Amino acid sequence: MDGRRGAGAQMGRERGERAAVLRIVANAPPCSVSPQTHRRAPFVTFRRAALGGGRQEAIISQTLRILQSLHNFLWRCTDEKGTMSTSLQTHVARGDAPVEFTGLDRDGKLVFLGLMLGMFVASISQTIVGPAMPRIVAELGGMEHYSWIATAAMLVSAVAVPVVGKLSDMYGRKTFYIAGLFVFMIGSALSGMATNFWFLVFSRAVQGLGMGTIMPLSQTIIGDIIPPRQRGKYQGIMGAVFGVSSIAGPLFGGWVTDNFGWRYLFYLALPLGVAALAFLTKFMRLPHTASAGKFDLVGALTLTPGLVIGLLAVSWGGNTYDWDSSVIITMFVAAAILLALFVVVEMRAENPLVPLHMLADSRISLSILASFAIAVAMFGGIIYIPVFAQGVLGVSATNSGAILIPLNVAMIVTSILMGIMITKWGRYKGLLVLGGIVMSVGYILLASLDWQSSQLHLTLVMIVIGTGLGMCMQTYTLIVQNAVAREDLGVATSAVQFFRNVGSTIGTAVLGSVMSANLMPKIQAQLPPQVAAAMGKVGGESGGSAAAILDPSKLQGIPAPIVEAIRHGMGDAMHVVFTTAAPFAVVALVLSLFIRHTELRSTN
Repeated sequence: MDGRRGAGAQMGRERGERAAVLRIVANAPPCSVSPQTHRRAPFVTFRRAALGGGRQEAIISQTLRILQSLHNFLWRCTDEKGTMSTSLQTHVARGDAPVEFTGLDRDGKLVFLGLMLGMFVASISQTIVGPAMPRIVAELGGMEHYSWIATAAMLVSAVAVPVVGKLSDMYGRKTFYIAGLFVFMIGSALSGMATNFWFLVFSRAVQGLGMGTIMPLSQTIIGDIIPPRQRGKYQGIMGAVFGVSSIAGPLFGGWVTDNFGWRYLFYLALPLGVAALAFLTKFMRLPHTASAGKFDLVGALTLTPGLVIGLLAVSWGGNTYDWDSSVIITMFVAAAILLALFVVVEMRAENPLVPLHMLADSRISLSILASFAIAVAMFGGIIYIPVFAQGVLGVSATNSGAILIPLNVAMIVTSILMGIMITKWGRYKGLLVLGGIVMSVGYILLASLDWQSSQLHLTLVMIVIGTGLGMCMQTYTLIVQNAVAREDLGVATSAVQFFRNVGSTIGTAVLGSVMSANLMPKIQAQLPPQVAAAMGKVGGESGGSAAAILDPSKLQGIPAPIVEAIRHGMGDAMHVVFTTAAPFAVVALVLSLFIRHTELRSTN
């Protein structure tokens, strides 16, 4: 009896050993095969899926052949043993049981540096062009359409975010990130070579495609290599990168424009982009398991035009066309129909572009809505602070570019500190709510500014707002990433970024309309009857242009009492703008109160 039990035990051990060997073979690290096979693997997998999955995947496979060429050119398998950038990645790639994250090694730190370079290049491109806009328009023309230089990049970026997020979940992130960085560099080079206005708009759209790839994938890749429990401090650094670019962009942009010309604003992205490419192609090793199912092409074809039409309607409403015009109403109706059709498609899709089931998780849905609300307040409110500084406080145009430095410095410091504290304590709910309170107080104080406020008062308000933003912005991304499985990490991260983009667009457009609707009436209300005629010299007749009022040159030679009345009226108008933005910050706070805390995972 004992002999039979011993023999059975021996057979069980042998079966276990054979099973272990099979698992090791099945889960061999990517670089254990030849470099040629490894670098082709994602595309081979993709082609196989295309051949067996119908015409949709075949079309996409043909499209990605260009990316394969780029991928093969850039790829270098420098680690002969096939190890990954971190000890955690090694275990994940081999299929071992999850282990505690022990930190980034040298290669992992270089990957992180490359990601930060890519993010910095993409984010600073959004702020560095502002000071050069008068020069660009003067040389290329298109004054009546100048907003398209920013709108083109914004639209394409917003549309690209959800599509790229899904594709990266299905086929891996490295190829798409490198391709996005490459496309961004092409767009930068074309922008610098622009010979007419609409070619510049097209080039900025190409840049937007790159930005819509780089920005969300940077955060997603961080999520791939660093578990949520230790991710806070790294996301804090990412938030600081945005803050630094917001400071450096306007200041550096003006200096470069004055000394070298506006074209170099775009050319400067090229060496930084090359440096990021060098880091990432050599050191980036990302664990990835291809997800099953077809790419949701129908979903992409309904979402894309719906987003474009809807965002264009928001951008044009109150500016190019009246909000109640037939053009804007028709565009909103068309966008609503397409987006409703998209929801129907997603509910029936085998592998939806945006898994709607994720939104059933309150942690995800509330975080996305809070990110949207903050974006409306942040981009829609803060963008008009320089207008307030120039038109009401009398700050010069030269100095107005630096007016937001206190806000950005506060955001940089608190973003880093917030990340460190979350990583140390493993808890975020209390800090998130505190950040929401601080931010709400800051916007309430912003709404209290008037024509009698001082620059010191404005500076203190911006410090409070920046502190609150630094405590909140990256935390919502962390919450969403902690709530989803690895296979949905890309699409979940992209969802947060996407709603931020939409929020910034809506905030800028809506609050811009609020300013335009209130500016002239508020100014006219402050003018005494006897100087009503002088109003025509500044802003035209009673329905004069707001742009004329905002042009400091139009105020030269105007009697001081009239200038004082104009500034008083502008202060009242900006009060309405800031008052409109403040509730969105409060909404974000309320939503944060209902986000339930979940223990941050120590493994991926």
